[in-house]
Amino acid sequence: MKRQHIEQLKKGITETALLYLINEAQTYGYNIIKELEKRTTGYLKLKGGTIYPALQRLELKGLVKSWRQQTTERRARRYYRITDKGRRFLAKRLSEWQDFSLVVSTLMGMSDTDKAVSGDTA
Repeated sequence: MKRQHIEQLKKGITETALLYLINEAQTYGYNIIKELEKRTTGYLKLKGGTIYPALQRLELKGLVKSWRQQTTERRARRYYRITDKGRRFLAKRLSEWQDFSLVVSTLMGMSDTDKAVSGDTA
């Protein structure tokens, strides 16, 4: 059975993760895919069908700019860089994420290592 809740969480973090990586250095789609996979030890193994539409949405919102750059005589890559609007958006999203993850960790007792999860329900 596919873990739908995990897939929804991944969808919710995709654009922020892309902005985060592009904020570090201008880059291209395939490199973003590989970097996400590497930094999350394979947990965020997203495909081009997820990444490229997300990059287009970010560009339509004015959060990133793109341009094509020749890599060989016959090939060009589309590179992305974050805009000032994108940096402000990313800062807000990171702050919201920090607040959200703290609240969820507190709710679930994850900050208290003495508590264990049991199968018992009230």
